[in-house]
Amino acid sequence: MRAIVVEKHGGPAVLQDSEWPDPSPGPGQLLVGLLQPLINPGLARSLAAAKVTAISLDGLPRTVSRAQSMDALSSQANVAGYKAALLAAGTYSNYLPMFMTAAGTTRPALVLVIGAGVAGLQAIGTARRLGAVVTGYDVRDAARSEVLSLGATFLDLGLAVSATGEGGYARALTEQERDAQQAALNAAIGKFDIVITTAQVPGRRPPLLVSATALAAMRAGSVVVDLGSSELGGNVEGSVAGTNVVTANGVTVIGAANLPSAVPKASSTAYSRNMCALLAHLIHDGEFTVDPADEITAGVLVTHDGEVVHPGVSALLTDAAGDSTTTSTAAATSTAATAGATSTAGTAGHRMTEEGQRG
Repeated sequence: MRAIVVEKHGGPAVLQDSEWPDPSPGPGQLLVGLLQPLINPGLARSLAAAKVTAISLDGLPRTVSRAQSMDALSSQANVAGYKAALLAAGTYSNYLPMFMTAAGTTRPALVLVIGAGVAGLQAIGTARRLGAVVTGYDVRDAARSEVLSLGATFLDLGLAVSATGEGGYARALTEQERDAQQAALNAAIGKFDIVITTAQVPGRRPPLLVSATALAAMRAGSVVVDLGSSELGGNVEGSVAGTNVVTANGVTVIGAANLPSAVPKASSTAYSRNMCALLAHLIHDGEFTVDPADEITAGVLVTHDGEVVHPGVSALLTDAAGDSTTTSTAAATSTAATAGATSTAGTAGHRMTEEGQRG
């Protein structure tokens, strides 16, 4: 079996294979990468039809300790968090650290990082090393101690909400919890000079954390970096992936969709190590082996033997097929009803003509 490695960080996929003159998918091929099948289940269907075995690292169970060396999402998030802090510092119109000079004292920048996962913690650490006064916030209880361990302050919104979910991610908030959180964040965000948001939900739209109301309360020259920005949406209202937007009150909103590519050596080195660790787990005695009972394999295996085997992706395709069938049935029913109405109207018209002639 021959393999293709694909790297995709929100931008175009990069196909890496020095031996193949024609990397088009086909039977006997192993495709490994960050394929995002929950966002694009149609790709999984196409790969299954081509009998390609597809492995997607974004399905890796992140709470399994022996999978940590394979965790490409975490390694790339680490790079993104680091670069987010540097990007914010470079865009901000003032110093991050406090300076005491003959010309006077400059206060340190106040930085808020929302989301204390891998990217958020790295952003907190980097902003702290640059001299800013940093505050972190997360809806998960366990995140408080991690934020405090980096020397940052934890933002207490006064909400009795615990949103720890499965796989190391935060669960989706209820509508009531979300409204309460948004109101509290709106009141808190205005005092910060820099806000970095990092919340993402695999395969779904990221949660909105910074509203237009919060942006309007920030000072001119403030900077908001949205690491959740993508084609699905973002954490910041009005952010556009890959674009800087300046609000009417002078706040710069950065849609930071693909920051790992801005630190190419670090991100590629980490990604290659993740890939080598995963392949070492999957390949034994020179042969790729599929063990559905292995939780790592079960998490990353998307297609095999012409079938979409990942439960989540398969469910999406089933739902899509059901919606398509429903739409087709409704359309057919509507067409039949229209044809019936036309036929009835034609018959009625013919009868009216006959009756008129008789009169």
